[in-house]
Parts: sequence; C-alpha cells; structure tokens
Amino acid sequence: MQIDFIALLVNWLLILIYYLYLSRRTRLTPDSSVHMLNAKVRERWVDMVMHKDNMEILAVQTLRNSVMAANFMASTSILLIIGTLNISEKLGQWALNWHPSGSSQTFSTELWQLKLCLLLLDFSVAFYCFSMAIRFFNHVGYMINLSSATSPDISLYKQTCAYLNRAGTYYSFGTRTFFFSLPIIFWFFGPYFLILATLVLLGGLAILDKVPS
Repeated sequence: MQIDFIALLVNWLLILIYYLYLSRRTRLTPDSSVHMLNAKVRERWVDMVMHKDNMEILAVQTLRNSVMAANFMASTSILLIIGTLNISEKLGQWALNWHPSGSSQTFSTELWQLKLCLLLLDFSVAFYCFSMAIRFFNHVGYMINLSSATSPDISLYKQTCAYLNRAGTYYSFGTRTFFFSLPIIFWFFGPYFLILATLVLLGGLAILDKVPS
C-alpha cells in the first residue's frame, strides 16, 4: 500500500514539473504554445464577425458546433460517472486478478476506494468544465451579434474575446481532465502502471501543447 502512495506522489510531481516547464516555455517563447495560438485565432475570429457584415450565420453555426461538442463531452462525463459507479464492485476484483503481486499481498479496500473516488472526481471535474464551456459559449452568442455601431469603444470586443477564450479554456481543461483519467485507470492494476501511464501521457501532451511546425 505504501508503494501506491509513493507512485501517486510521483504522479503529482511529474505533472507539476511538466506544467512548470510548459509555463516557462510559454513565457519565453509564446509562439510555441498551441494555447496561445488558439487564443489569438479566437480573437481574430471575433474581430472578423463583429466588424464585417453578413457574418451572423457564420457566428451562429460556429458557436452551435462548439456548444454541441461541449454538450456531448459533458454528457459523456455523466455516463462515465454512472458507469464507474455501476461497475465499482467489479473493478476491485479485476484489479486483484490483474495485479502482478495480487497473490502475495493483501488487497486494500481503502486503497481501492481511494482510486475509485479519484476517478469519479476526475470525471466530475470534466463535467463541470464542459458545463462552464457551454455557459460561456452561450454568452458569446448574445454578445457577438450586437452591432459594433452600438458600442463605439472596444470594450464589447474585449469582453467577447475574454468570454470566448474562457469558454475555450474550460473546454481544454475538460478534455485534459479526460486524459488524466487514464493514469488513474491504470493505477487499478498496480502503482508501476500509474507511473508508466503518466510518463506516456505527458509525452503525448508535450506534442499536443506545441504548435505544429
């Protein structure tokens, strides 16, 4: 049981190191971050829609697609929560059967419950993030269709960009939360699987977080 907690601490430490590295890289070379690129693209899109004529249909269709994607992911989060609760009893037996040292060590019910709670918490955070993304996408739908003539200053444009980037950030957080559920799932089969899955995941995120060349 002690090695499981050590593996969990290593998991958190690896994630912390990666995000500190990502933050430093973004600060030194902003153009290398796909998140900064996405934010700039969203701001340019808002500028185009708000300052060009006959863009209402484009705005509605684009935001509708974004809301539908976030809604699908939020629904998936709920289904995963329900599914995890339904198979919670079987998860313990599967983990015991697949655990490399399951025959020589006493299976800890408390540790299994901790893993299950972390998995449920992960999916719950994903649901919250996707729900908030839907909320901000809906706000943008109202704000972006206001005529620029009714707001001669740039405050409305800045607020719309901020809301859209907030929605995009929540959607990104929700998707990333899904990714981080994978090491927790592998943790059911042993602490070494948790560390291995974390390393593989961070390697994949390092590719995703970099602007494609």
